[in-house]
Formats: sequence, C-alpha cells, structure tokens
Amino acid sequence: MARRGRPTYSKVRQNVIEILYHLGEAYGYQLYKSYKDLFPPVTLRVIYYHLAKGKSLGEFEIGEVKKTKGEYSWGGEAEKVFYKLGPKAKPRMDENVKAYFEKKNAVKTQ
Repeated sequence: MARRGRPTYSKVRQNVIEILYHLGEAYGYQLYKSYKDLFPPVTLRVIYYHLAKGKSLGEFEIGEVKKTKGEYSWGGEAEKVFYKLGPKAKPRMDENVKAYFEKKNAVKTQ
C-alpha cells in the first residue's frame, strides 16, 4: 500500500544537513550563503522554510539565539537563531560540500 500525502524527504533539506554537518552551528543567512555557492539557485525564503520544516521533523535543533546591536533598517537590534543538527539528521558526507569547506578553511588559514 502506497503512503498518502507528500513525502517528507527533501533534497534542499538534505543539502542543508550536509552544510550544517561541516559548520557545526550556523544561522540562516550563513547557511543561505554557503548553499547559494554550492547549489544555486536558491532563495533565503526557501532556506528558512526548510529550517522550520526540519526543526519540526527533528533534523535541526536551535543551538542558541544571539541578539546583535547595530544600525539596521528595521531597528537597532537583530536576532540570530543558530541551528545545529538534530537527532534525526542523517548526513551523507557529500564530497562536493566537503571539498567546498576544505577549500574555504584553507583560504582562511593563509
């Protein structure tokens, strides 16, 4: 018997899992920038949708929430919600993502 409804698997969410595996913890915009470099095209809205969906499925958890002061168009404070992998996340160790972060880390250390 076939299951009814929409499948819970998502290639986008799996790619975010791969990125978070290498970053450890990151906020939405950081994930968006890495995702855009690795798997274009993507919008920020899609990333935040999949973070919320993944949180409800147990693939992501909220690590911490930091408030930053500054001159923003919406006011004097921004809130950064940091995500980390949850218990149901299953990283597949994507070689492209691994190579991207190794190259990025090599540039940082020079």
